[in-house]
Amino acid sequence: MLNFDCKDNYILEDDFVKLSPLKTEHVNDLIEIANEADIWKYSFVKGDGIENLTQYIQSAIDNRKIGKEYPFIVFDKIANQFAGSTRYCEISPSLKAIRLGYTWYGKAFRGTGLNKHCKYLLFEFAFEKMGAERIGLGAYIENKISIAAMESVGCKKEGIMRGIFPATNGIGRTDSVLLSILKNEWDENGKSRLKSKLNT
Repeated sequence: MLNFDCKDNYILEDDFVKLSPLKTEHVNDLIEIANEADIWKYSFVKGDGIENLTQYIQSAIDNRKIGKEYPFIVFDKIANQFAGSTRYCEISPSLKAIRLGYTWYGKAFRGTGLNKHCKYLLFEFAFEKMGAERIGLGAYIENKISIAAMESVGCKKEGIMRGIFPATNGIGRTDSVLLSILKNEWDENGKSRLKSKLNT
């Protein structure tokens, strides 16, 4: 079983970034980013506009209450600004497995190293505190930037889910690329490799 309780308030942070539990009042902190034109291109759940973002955050909080997800708001300590959101999802205590997803950052925070710091903290906590054995990730097959970002933090491609998402153009279906990182990979060299990439 995982050593994890969704009712607890976990804060993950280093000198560059702070991840705190997502709350309803964070709508105001995230609305400007959520309204950026390209944020939701590769998401079947939209969070643009006050109504959509409020529903998006409330749904994540409701799923936390039933132990299904654990959402975070991301704060960039260097810029002194909220940068986006991410979450543990599909939490499976009996399998010691989780998925990491619903990750989005404002355009000003992409390519800054922020994502690597977030992934380092999330991987470290999941493997070394929660006792997870596997972290799964995924992305629209067309989302080459996100797939490359996941590979850059140590994740490995493991397959394709065919026709899982509605196509981004609204016509037909599209595939998802599945990736993962395992605890033994993290312990052997994943942690040290990712740490060496952090802009410390």
